[in-house]
Parts: sequence; structure tokens; C-alpha cells
Amino acid sequence: MSDNLAYQEERREERIRGKVVMMAPASVNHTFTSGNIYYIFAHYLRGKKCIPIADGSTVYLTDEDHFVPDMMVVCDPDKIKHDGIHGAPDLVVEVLSPSTAKNDKTHKKEVYAKCGVQEYWIVNPADKSVEVYHTNGTEFVLHDIYALYPDWELAKMTEAERAAVVTHFKCSLYDDLDIALEDIFYRTF
Repeated sequence: MSDNLAYQEERREERIRGKVVMMAPASVNHTFTSGNIYYIFAHYLRGKKCIPIADGSTVYLTDEDHFVPDMMVVCDPDKIKHDGIHGAPDLVVEVLSPSTAKNDKTHKKEVYAKCGVQEYWIVNPADKSVEVYHTNGTEFVLHDIYALYPDWELAKMTEAERAAVVTHFKCSLYDDLDIALEDIFYRTF
């Protein structure tokens, strides 16, 4: 391997149940989706107390669990240290990849809930859906699932079915932040 850092691949890893797990490079849809979500929160939170943090920062939750979520919001600035976030963020977003989906939907979700994350999103760029979970104090409870329907599917629906399709939702942390599914999946394919 070259000694030139410009030619070295960035080594990205998480610690799950005490084991180091290497993170695969993200797909274009994964990158666009997580970037879009970060942009929504960065724009909304500008000048406010809470801080949106994009993919790449480690969250230290337990001795055995150090995760790198795709996006998070931290409202306690004392949790933010030079090497990452020490303690539970208020919101965590995980964008699914085939290699991470099982952990995102099981172990990581359980640890985030037990450690005090208030809201957890599992975002699937493949079917353009967002699962939103709220904490009940010890575990996450599914609040709702939102999906961006393709035009061909909307065309098959009745007028009443199309009218019932939810295209916007709110984060439980901010009742004045309107989140459009179209913005989350902007430029994805």
C-alpha cells in the first residue's frame, strides 16, 4: 500500500457486540439519501441548539457498541468530543444497505433505544421508505412507515387511495419541521 494518504482507502468500522465490523463503501443512492436527510436537518437547525451530524462520526454507547450512524441530531453539546459522540443522540437515522440491514433493524435498534435515543429512522433507498420509531423509555415502538410511491403505482390507485397517501411527516423532536419524502429521496433512482 502507498504511504501517500491520498491513495489510502479510508478505513471505516463499527464495534457491534464487542466485535469490529468493517463498513462497506456506500452506494450512490445511500449517499444521496443520507446527504439529503442531513441537508434537511442542517437547514432547519441552523442557529438552533441541536446539531445535525452527517455520516462518519462514531457514537460511543457502551463498551461493546460503537456505531457510525448515517445521520444524527445531538442536542447536548457536552456529548460531542474530538473523537465522536459520547452518549445517545436525540435522533438517529440509519440508511439501509444489504450488508447492514440486519444489524440496523435488530441489535443497533435495541442498543439505541436502551441508551436513550428518542427517535430512530430506518430508511430504505431501494423501496423509498422511512420507518419511524419513537421510544417508550426502554424500547422503540413503530410510529409509522412512510413510502414514496412511483408514478406507475399511483396511476393504479383510486382517487381516494391517492388522497390517503402520506407524502410529508414530522420528526417528534420538532413539530414545525415538515419533512417531504420527495426531499429525502431527491435524485435517487
